Amino acid sequence: MKDSDIQRIQHIKTYCEKIARTIERFGAEYEIFACDEDYYNSVSMSIMQIGELSAGLSAVFKESTKNQMPWGMIKGMRNMFAHTYATMDKGIIWEVAANDIPGLLLFCDRIIIENCRP
Repeated sequence: MKDSDIQRIQHIKTYCEKIARTIERFGAEYEIFACDEDYYNSVSMSIMQIGELSAGLSAVFKESTKNQMPWGMIKGMRNMFAHTYATMDKGIIWEVAANDIPGLLLFCDRIIIENCRP
């Protein structure tokens, strides 16, 4: 595995952890998320950064892990944020943060452990 892929996965992990901390801080309720602009912006920007980082992963890595992680959808979410941020569906963003990010975090942990042994 390329060092650049490991570095990107480590950065993606950091953004997943930021989302988890933000949810813990503000509360794991959609109603709070939908009504609090700071909560919404924090989570949204982290998801957008994850999409941006995923775009730089090597084609070999993405191909070898495509059955584990929907890289195209992750990049697509970034594009939606970049081009239609003001009209994004808060429900979709919440579902990604609450349901998909924890799995991505576990994936990142596993990849890092498997590839960073001394």
